[in-house]
Amino acid sequence: MASLLVAICFISFMLVKNSPIDPIQAYIGADMLKVGPEQRAKIAEYWGVDQPVMVQFLNWGSAVLNGDLGTSMIYRRPVIDVIRERFLNSLVLMVSAWLLSGVIGFVMGVVAAMKKGAWIDRIIKWYCFTLASVPTFWMGLLILIVFAVWLRWFPVGMGVPAGVLAKDVTLLDRIQHIILPTLTLSIVGVANVALHTRQKMIDVLSSDFVVFARARGEQGFVLFWRHGLRNIALPAITLQFAAFSELFGGAILAEQVFSYPGLGQATVNAGLRGDVPLLLGIVIFTTMFVFVGNVLADISYRVLDPRTREGRKV
Repeated sequence: MASLLVAICFISFMLVKNSPIDPIQAYIGADMLKVGPEQRAKIAEYWGVDQPVMVQFLNWGSAVLNGDLGTSMIYRRPVIDVIRERFLNSLVLMVSAWLLSGVIGFVMGVVAAMKKGAWIDRIIKWYCFTLASVPTFWMGLLILIVFAVWLRWFPVGMGVPAGVLAKDVTLLDRIQHIILPTLTLSIVGVANVALHTRQKMIDVLSSDFVVFARARGEQGFVLFWRHGLRNIALPAITLQFAAFSELFGGAILAEQVFSYPGLGQATVNAGLRGDVPLLLGIVIFTTMFVFVGNVLADISYRVLDPRTREGRKV
């Protein structure tokens, strides 16, 4: 993970520094015409952007090793505070969508395999192939138009009702505002898990031990529970935990569509306005987030499949 973080940070830093966005201009904003060259120079010196690129990277890296991610140029707050506040909002959104898409995708894949060739199998495959090519932002806009504009069942966006004090926001208000972003990520995320689970289940159903089990009279749910669940659970878990990075990428788009105040929206703002400390802090955090997801997938292997445990006789 250490080598991965160093490489990711260096590449991200160089990409940001070579982008056409001027961080000083983005920092000043609408008051650009009121700021003279001397003031620009002082601002550049204050943020350290007047130094050579490698010097900036080394200074930033040494501060990170000491636990200081810097100060956000657009939020005027420590980067760690911005990430902590925004990540809590994004975590609820991503975990809800992650669990929902995993469960729905797994069930859809099992049903399609058990009913291979039937009408329900064809519908599920059509649904998954269609969604596999649908962009997250397009799905979000479609859901927003249908459920928020036309039907008016849910609010148009944001994480809480507009104009309401934080102390007056209820849990029901937060749930109503998170349903549409969660639905967007879940609908798009089921395709991969469903298709892979279906194919793996078909392979299991055609194996010799399942044919023998059917000859003994086992069928339906009993057959799936005894012989199919553990064999198809490992690939499904692998895909689901590996989807952490894709889930965060989708969350960025969904949060932009629904104006949801999460880490994804902060990432977009940091990139468009040249906020290097915040953008790199988010890069470090999300890299560790994806890495932890892969580690959890490896741990789940040992729990579900005894053959992966070293020194254990099976």
